[in-house]
Amino acid sequence: MEFVAKPYAIECVDDAGTILAEVTFPEVEPGVVDINHTQVDASLQGQGIAGRLLEHAVGTIATRGLHARTSCSYARRWFEKHPEHKGLLA
Repeated sequence: MEFVAKPYAIECVDDAGTILAEVTFPEVEPGVVDINHTQVDASLQGQGIAGRLLEHAVGTIATRGLHARTSCSYARRWFEKHPEHKGLLA
């Protein structure tokens, strides 16, 4: 399994390139992305993959100097559990 960064998404792919999990965060206004979708294949649920996706997404968003909104319920809960990243929120 490998995490692959796209311009507005992080994907978790298997050796064949099949997407097994992803988080998407399109830019909704200049400098602001919306973390709007987190999905993990049933075969990987309960293994912390969604949290790792969010960690990668937060790193990417911060590195690009952007701020984030969270319309995804999982992302909203993740930020509540990780207050050290609240400065990233728009």
